[in-house]
Amino acid sequence: MTQYAHLLSTNYKRIISQYLEEDVPSFDYGGYVVGEDDQEAILYCKAEGVLAGVPFFDEVFRQLDCRVEWKAKEGDWIKPNGKQEVARVYGKARHILLGERTALNIICRCSGIALRARNVAELQKAKGFEGAIAATRKTTPGFRLVEKYGVLVGGLDTHRMDLSSMVMLKDNHIWSSGSITLAVKNARKVCGFALKIEVECQSEEEADEAIAAGADVVMLDNFTGEGLKAAAKSIKERWAAKGVNHFLIESSGGITYETCANYFCKDIDILSMSTITQGVPHVDFSLKISQRK
Repeated sequence: MTQYAHLLSTNYKRIISQYLEEDVPSFDYGGYVVGEDDQEAILYCKAEGVLAGVPFFDEVFRQLDCRVEWKAKEGDWIKPNGKQEVARVYGKARHILLGERTALNIICRCSGIALRARNVAELQKAKGFEGAIAATRKTTPGFRLVEKYGVLVGGLDTHRMDLSSMVMLKDNHIWSSGSITLAVKNARKVCGFALKIEVECQSEEEADEAIAAGADVVMLDNFTGEGLKAAAKSIKERWAAKGVNHFLIESSGGITYETCANYFCKDIDILSMSTITQGVPHVDFSLKISQRK
């Protein structure tokens, strides 16, 4: 399994500090009760999931002077019969409990997204779709890095990480600019050659205007499955006849795990799905301190 932890910048450590500060802004009253004795706690997975979020979980406890030993690897598809031990945390009782809920929130959410992504990736493989399937920027404020990380572990594309990593011109940008052509021209003026420009289009005519203006990606938004396939084929054939093939076609809008196979075709390069990160059930994990004998 690919080690996606190596992608992370050091800023994720600051994010973890902020999560901990949010949960314990002043006194840790429960921690006072349990004290400073050294303890070990067992992390159990109690529902099907793809283990994801390991570096964030580790960092929570590293900042609290605890140590984590893993019994499972990130990316493992866990299907417990009741519950399955996946890790042990060693440290002072107060420190383990101080990080417990923050660490669980991270791994429950990240593993749920990874499971959704893995299910979609397996369906893509089974159907032989060769394009990219990507998440969207519809993520939880303050939690985007964790959620996008889960998408990667699950086997899908993150799409753009933020407004600075790609130019996407949607309907509001077009209406405010006056035209697709002008919006693309003005965007290129500031983003230069280093960033791709994507334009959201509601029709083949808008797609043609975007391509002529120099867009790198054309998003056909809210097309039906068969309507999308016909439009994508028509656009690609029309521009191929002119010797133009620099662009990609993306489909987006209302696509779910249950319906995504209806959009698979050779003329679609990218399917983007907000449901990879939105409305995803969390995977049930618990962290239990071993009882004294």
